[in-house]
Amino acid sequence: MSGQIEASQEAPEVKKGGGRKKLLLLALPVLLVAIGAGLWFGGILPPLLGMGAPAATAEREPGPRTVAFLDMPEIVTNLNAPGRRAVYVKLRSKLELARPEDGAVVQASMPRLLDLFQTYLREVRPEELRGSAGTQRLREELVARANIAVAQAGRGDAQQIRVNDVLFLEILVQ
Repeated sequence: MSGQIEASQEAPEVKKGGGRKKLLLLALPVLLVAIGAGLWFGGILPPLLGMGAPAATAEREPGPRTVAFLDMPEIVTNLNAPGRRAVYVKLRSKLELARPEDGAVVQASMPRLLDLFQTYLREVRPEELRGSAGTQRLREELVARANIAVAQAGRGDAQQIRVNDVLFLEILVQ
């Protein structure tokens, strides 16, 4: 019987040691993942792995981005306003082009640009132009239409002609 008592006394000691081993086996990978995440988000690990090296980015872009600005003719058109009283918008803007050499092609497609801009503006309600959110939506719509117009004009060009932005000089709603 004394052999049975000794065996039962040794069993709890083995379980305590096994619990510490399990804790160590679980904590070690969690600790390694935490250290790896810290190095990754700290910006130390990506350059070591050859990802997003700042020197390679500096070589691709030697200087500031060159863009060109093209004046759009002034647009005055009526808006889609309910009621008898007509509401007009006066818009003066500039186009920001991705490459300066695209100015001639965009200038040649100016009648198409003006048609697309005026057609869109005639469907806009005056309340849609209120506030900065309305101005931003107008900008996004006009950029999309400008890119459609210049893409049709520059079909033979190897590089895509692109309008980056529409800059508003004056927006007047009456």
